[in-house]
Amino acid sequence: MDKDKLHLTCISLTGTAHDYQPDWQADRYHIGGKMFAMIGGDSKGKPIITLKCNPVRAEELREMYESIIPGYYMNKTHWNSLYLDSSLPYDLVENLIQHSYQLVLEKLPKKIQREIVSK
Repeated sequence: MDKDKLHLTCISLTGTAHDYQPDWQADRYHIGGKMFAMIGGDSKGKPIITLKCNPVRAEELREMYESIIPGYYMNKTHWNSLYLDSSLPYDLVENLIQHSYQLVLEKLPKKIQREIVSK
């Protein structure tokens, strides 16, 4: 997976803000001030993208794909990390980015949701 392509996919979602966390050496993507994606590395420096996920779906994905692991340095129930050097189909990764975005958007107050959607 190409990091630039992932960046473009994340940043293209309505209302997304991007920042870089130097301490973690990670690009973070937020909606309404809440993070939905982070591109960085694991403890060995292997590049990963970490995404929020429905807990049941998160478990299913981990069982189906060895390159999807519990969220690195995140709540293991609600987050998955995907290795960028894997052969995961890009449409699956794109779908998981959108799923993460939706989960975070739906948890925001209705007023903020309306402001974001109307942009």
